[in-house]
Amino acid sequence: MPLYFIGLGLNSEKDITINGLEAVKKCDLVYLENYTSVLSCTKSDLEKFYNKKIILANRNVVESDENEIINDSKTKNVAFLVIGDPFAATTHIDLYLRAKKKGIKCSVIHNASIMNAIGITGLQLYKFGKTTSIPFENENVEAPYDALKGNLSLGLHTLFLLDLNPEEEKFMTVNDAIRYLLKVELKRNEKLFSEKTLCVGCARIGSENQIIKSGSAKDLLKFDFGKPVHCLIVPGKMHFMEEEALSLWRF
Repeated sequence: MPLYFIGLGLNSEKDITINGLEAVKKCDLVYLENYTSVLSCTKSDLEKFYNKKIILANRNVVESDENEIINDSKTKNVAFLVIGDPFAATTHIDLYLRAKKKGIKCSVIHNASIMNAIGITGLQLYKFGKTTSIPFENENVEAPYDALKGNLSLGLHTLFLLDLNPEEEKFMTVNDAIRYLLKVELKRNEKLFSEKTLCVGCARIGSENQIIKSGSAKDLLKFDFGKPVHCLIVPGKMHFMEEEALSLWRF
């Protein structure tokens, strides 16, 4: 029995690919990973469109040693739905590897993720360096700042993915991310990031009401990006076409 890893895209129930939808319809059980991102639609919207009951899978379900998704796949056709692309998060690769070790046939159906959709900003994808995440609990966390430092030293752009906890309806904002970087800069005084630093704030990329704003960190701090999911980009060295593209989103 196969275990399908199916990307849902970034916005609504209709962003699933035809291959993905056909696989879902063949499955006995459909799990939806619900801790790395959120869609603009509801679980009910997905169930109505797919005509399937959906089981929400939090981190404990996906990462547990006695894994019900893997166990179910031994006797049933199972779909594991992931917002974006199935392998944009390492937690899903771990599930895939464990399933393969159990002798379970795995099938992967890809879709758009923030890692490629961010190209809408006009910044060239191949010029992004290490992507990093900023957690809620970041008082003594400086790894995201270090990733920025390393990327800028090579002239590369930095994409910051921002923490979220959908079960508690808690989502980090672009504004939170900028304040974090300013806080670490104040502590380390490396003249790497300031209120004058050019930033690109994004919200709900891939949806009809997406927001992209480019401007100084100080300017973006004044802006309300609205509902989740947010991310922040600090550009590195830019080609003139990238500069022209960012002007479209100027604050």
